[in-house]
Amino acid sequence: MKKFIAFLLTAILGIVALTGCGSSTADNSETSTEGAAGGSEIYRTLDEIKESGTIKIGVFSDKNPFGYVDENGEYQGYDIYFAERLAKDLGVEVEYVPTEAANRVEYLESGKVDVILANFTVTEERAQSVDFALPYMKVALGVVSPDDALITSPDELKGKTLIVTKGTTAETYFTENYPDVELLKFDQYTEAYNALLDGRGDAFSTDNTEVLAWAIQNEGFSVGIESLGNIDTIAPAVSKGNETLLNAINDEIKSLADEQFFHADYKETLEPVYGDDVDPESLVVEGGVVDGTDAAQTEPAEEKGKITVAASAISG
Repeated sequence: MKKFIAFLLTAILGIVALTGCGSSTADNSETSTEGAAGGSEIYRTLDEIKESGTIKIGVFSDKNPFGYVDENGEYQGYDIYFAERLAKDLGVEVEYVPTEAANRVEYLESGKVDVILANFTVTEERAQSVDFALPYMKVALGVVSPDDALITSPDELKGKTLIVTKGTTAETYFTENYPDVELLKFDQYTEAYNALLDGRGDAFSTDNTEVLAWAIQNEGFSVGIESLGNIDTIAPAVSKGNETLLNAINDEIKSLADEQFFHADYKETLEPVYGDDVDPESLVVEGGVVDGTDAAQTEPAEEKGKITVAASAISG
């Protein structure tokens, strides 16, 4: 009897030991799988994009004249003009993915798009999350308001409501430099402009190049603050570490300089809006070179006179 009990106990202990080993193996296997998944890249390389035949580009659908959908449901604008050429030269079709300002980084980090071409201002903070290619445009900040209550200085906004779009440099600039200004924030540009038209805010701040275009098309409004902050640059962005696609876009921007592509882009998409009010040389960047200097260099935008980027642009 004692021998039987001893045998039984031994058998039970053996089963427990085997079960424990089995659980440990399963857990280790699961952890290993998760680790492998966590280390995988979410972006598509240049070869993968070419193999698929389609490049996904995040663009604005409501930011005329840079990225918007026209009355026929077609994407148009300065950014779109470049997107079409980029896709053509890569030998793929383009799939446009509408984005809002606050979603641009997220869409790259999640792999929802391959490239962002949505009036994306280069900043040090954003460069920690995405990789920027060479710039193709210069910008600074500006403010539009009603003619009968025109805002001509940021100090005049104290105690008033300034409309901004979430995720833009305008939001960051006023939050950091003018904390006394109440900000009314919207996800979409159409919502922001409607709020200005409805009188829910005293002024709206975004890219000066955009507010100037909007003021031209909307009687009773003017750009009272033509320039604010530093001159920044607009550039395409890809997911962090996607070097093959980044290099391809940089090579494209450099090669397009030979034909002055972005001047042609300006003439096709922006000149019909701005007419003679904007000097294209103050906005257009060819070959990724900004005024013969490092593209990352910025300077205060203080010069007044004819509307130029140095005197009137804003970063989005």
